[in-house]
Amino acid sequence: MSARAMLLPLAHLVSALRARLKGPGGYYNSGNALGLIVGFAIQIAAAPVGFYEGSAVTAAVMDYFAGSHGTVALTLATLVFFCGGEAYHRAWARPDAPDPALNRLGDFLSGIGAIGLGVALLLLGEPLLAATSGLLHALGKFGSTFHRPGTPVPMWPAGWPDPFRSAVLASRLPAMLATTVALGWALLEVWSGGPFTALAMPLTLLGCYLLWTKADLLLFGVGTKAPRQISTC
Repeated sequence: MSARAMLLPLAHLVSALRARLKGPGGYYNSGNALGLIVGFAIQIAAAPVGFYEGSAVTAAVMDYFAGSHGTVALTLATLVFFCGGEAYHRAWARPDAPDPALNRLGDFLSGIGAIGLGVALLLLGEPLLAATSGLLHALGKFGSTFHRPGTPVPMWPAGWPDPFRSAVLASRLPAMLATTVALGWALLEVWSGGPFTALAMPLTLLGCYLLWTKADLLLFGVGTKAPRQISTC
């Protein structure tokens, strides 16, 4: 088999991956996958000696995904967010403009995921983040589901950005601030001789929020103007 023939499957894989990463769905699910994979990797790295025994592996997996009511709610919310990201991806797979029905489905599923996230954060002892990353996020997503772009919103100036998309964007700010503060403390810990692994989770979360924010920004103006074309080839 020639080198060119061997590289063809790799080229197709890279092309398919690039297509998956375009549009809001690509950015949302990239952030979802990044947080999930790195979080699980940190769980493995922190496991005690003997982790690789079968029973220990099972226990670690169960603890990460279903160790408490809060982690169960977070796992379910993440699964729904992945489904919402897939709906967005399929909506934006069209070469001209996103499919409005699929785009609204992505909004609706994301709203359900946001409610699950809010419940998870509340159970995990984060009431402020539950109200912002959960409730405000859900309000914005459900509002985008049922509001038709271009329709006036009472008490909202017509020249301002879409109120529901803005609510989703605003819901990211407290969590990004908390993550930035956590990163600062982690840097101080490393500076004092602590392990570099202390930086892994805050850096990962910050990366996730940047990816999700990029997706949020792409959704502004959907239905009121033609968005930038998303090629799938």
